[in-house]
Amino acid sequence: MQTTSHILMIRPVNFGFNAQTAVNNAFQVAGSGIAAQEKAELEFDNFVTVLRSNGVDVTVIDDTPEPHTPDSVFPNNWISFHDHNTICLYPMFAENRRQERKPGVIQQIQQTFTITNTFDFTSYENDQLFLEGTGSMVLDRDHKIAYACLSPRTHQKVLDDFCRTMNYRPVLFTAVDSAGKAIYHTNVMMCVADRYVVICLESLPNHAEYKMVQENIGKSGKELINISFEQMNHFAGNMLQVENNAGEKLLVMSSQAFKSLKPEQVKKLESYNRILHAPLTTIETNGGGSARCMMAEIFLKKKIANH
Repeated sequence: MQTTSHILMIRPVNFGFNAQTAVNNAFQVAGSGIAAQEKAELEFDNFVTVLRSNGVDVTVIDDTPEPHTPDSVFPNNWISFHDHNTICLYPMFAENRRQERKPGVIQQIQQTFTITNTFDFTSYENDQLFLEGTGSMVLDRDHKIAYACLSPRTHQKVLDDFCRTMNYRPVLFTAVDSAGKAIYHTNVMMCVADRYVVICLESLPNHAEYKMVQENIGKSGKELINISFEQMNHFAGNMLQVENNAGEKLLVMSSQAFKSLKPEQVKKLESYNRILHAPLTTIETNGGGSARCMMAEIFLKKKIANH
């Protein structure tokens, strides 16, 4: 199953610019944080409303003021959910982001969903090796492929361990932005859906890897939809396909991402699924992440409610 109708989102309480992550996240903008928490809260609540009004089941958990976690709105970096009631916990680059792994979040998830297996990769933090969940990896869940671009936040050793543990095949490559700097997370330059892959091919400087990535996408039977650097910079790579409770596929992105798409790209994407978008400007500029980063897909079995 590539998609799910169950999404975890963490409502921010202390959202703001995080200097610890800005060292290698070129999408963050310092000094844009006036009333950031209030604006982020409004963007968050509006985004949740858009998802729920389209039939997506969103579990919203409020963040706690302590410990201070300015990036908690991006839960997909520290936890991922899988079939067979499995969760994975990930080693994080920024020390203050490690505080996001709050036991209360998992406890609240367990009230609704079954968790039987936990794979914890966080001990790699002791060796300064990182893999930031489905930010570092873009998963083709149907074909068990983990696409990943190397960066200070994505180390091959941890990726290989994840792939061995979860029975995935790694497709590892180098990806850079228009300034030639390593892209911090794979999920800003590509998105894997059920029948297509959105990717910024311009960001692959190595010709052999460029071909290899295209071949892997081709062999998976998915159509490749290419986006430009300019579109990637507007978070057009940071999309996620979900489904609603009627089984309808939906592609979710920010309004900034949507506006950057050309009419023919929109037409192509809409031939596969409806598009949902919401304005996330404050979260994007201060946090350097967008719609996809805010959603952790839940593939766990839902508990049957006792009446």
